[in-house]
Parts: sequence; C-alpha cells; structure tokens
Amino acid sequence: MKLILTQLLLLSLLMLTLTAPATHADEKLAGLACRSVHLGYTAPAGNAFYNEVIVDQSAPGTYFCVCGFNHGYFGIQQLDEKRKVAIFSVWDPGNQNDPKSVEEKERVKLLYSDPAVRVKRFGGEGTGGQSFLDLDWQNGQTYRLLITSERKDERTAYTGWIYQDKESRWLKLVTFSTITKDEALGGYYSFVEDFRRNKISATHARVARFGNAWVRDIENKWQPVNRARFTADGNPAMSINAGLKDRLFFLATGGETTNTDIPLNKPIDLPIADRQVPADLAKLLALPASK
Repeated sequence: MKLILTQLLLLSLLMLTLTAPATHADEKLAGLACRSVHLGYTAPAGNAFYNEVIVDQSAPGTYFCVCGFNHGYFGIQQLDEKRKVAIFSVWDPGNQNDPKSVEEKERVKLLYSDPAVRVKRFGGEGTGGQSFLDLDWQNGQTYRLLITSERKDERTAYTGWIYQDKESRWLKLVTFSTITKDEALGGYYSFVEDFRRNKISATHARVARFGNAWVRDIENKWQPVNRARFTADGNPAMSINAGLKDRLFFLATGGETTNTDIPLNKPIDLPIADRQVPADLAKLLALPASK
C-alpha cells in the first residue's frame, strides 16, 4: 500500500511544523482531504518510546500515527470498510524516491520479523522498509505501541512492538536497521492523516486520543511525556481541533470539526499527576521502571 506522507513531508514535520507555524498554504489540498494534524512531543533523547491511542472516530483511508520518531513512524490504519492494519516504517538515508536507486549497503536491513507480519521495501515517497500486521482494531479501545532502538556501528536498529490484549503479551513485530548518525531516539510525534484524498474523505471526521506516553532516556530512566504542540500541514482547512480529553491529548480533523480548544501551533499540557510507567514495560525491556 502506498503511503501518502512523503519522507520530505515528515522531515518537514519534524523540522518545521513541530517548531513553527506553517508559512505557505497548499491550496491543492483545499477540499480534497482532511488536514493532517500533529502532536509534537517534548521529551528527552532516549532508547524507547511508548504511547497509547484510542480512536473515537475513523473513516477509510486514515492513518493514526502513534509513535513517530526521527527515522520512521508506527501506528494503525483503516484502509477501507473492512481492512485495518498496524504499520511500522523506517527510512533509508537520503531523499531519493526510487528504491532500486539505493545501493544495497545503504538500504534499510530487516533483522527480524514475526511470521504474521508482511515486510517490503517502498518507494515513490522516500524509500525504506515497511511492515504490516492485520489488526482489527476497534473504536473506543486502547492500543499500546512501543519503539525501542539500539545503536550498532554506523546503524541504528529500531523495533516495533504492539500489545496483544487477548493474549496478554507484547508482540515483537519487526526490527529494521538503518544508517544514522550517532544519535539517540528522538523527534517524537503523533498525527492523524487522511490519505484517501478524494474530496468525500474531507467530509468525514477523524478523532483520536493519545497519551500515557513515556520515553526511556539514555540513562535508562523512564520519563513521562506531559507536553505536546499542536501543528498541521499546509492544507488551509480549519476543520481541525486539538486539546485534552479524559487526561489525554486529542486530535480531530475533517467533517464538521471546529477549532474550539487549542489554537494551532500552541502547546498542550497534561494535568500534573503522579503517573507510573506501566510495569510490563520494565519487564519487557529487562530494566527497572523509574518514575
């Protein structure tokens, strides 16, 4: 399945829209699609990023990115009326779009994949490795996602995990490695995107809550994520909103949505609370949990 967000768009998201207002409207998107809305999280560099999502409203052609980071993203998608998946993608270095143009030694490498996961290379919008797990996720339910990273020579290995409620266990989906600078996990974000873009899709609202996010910093201490910044892409539509609901961040876009809560490009702070990192994360990663 072809991703709609390009690598350049996501790099722009990380470098521009998470830190400054959009300066140029993309009128080509007006009326074509719901505006993509994002949360850029304030959190330290680390080696693990955990987040949760509850989808309140969805529509075919929607990507709810839960754990975005500096070299990829991880979330859940509704493809059509029947098919839903979890998707985890990691980019090759560079800005090329033809996957065949990338030398073998510079490509994302697959180090592990669960038998239930489909893995392939992608191109046309940046290049890299992506993986899909059929997942019949439901509105109103909580889904827990985790990314871990490990530096190996000039590469960093990124692993995507998703919690399986029925089996009461964490499922290790896939591990991709890509060439990176000597850097930690960072650039954390979430977003809601309409990738159907057929005009009708813009009339359908999408709403999701994100929260109870944690980052394990480079000293292996878990730090809560309590601040996010509300940003959006260049689509001029103002049928967008963000704020707090039930002590979680929320994003909304499309349909009859109105911006009645947090203005665009403003921060959102969670209420101060004595949160505890989920105990099973410490067990999974074999390190003591820290507040």
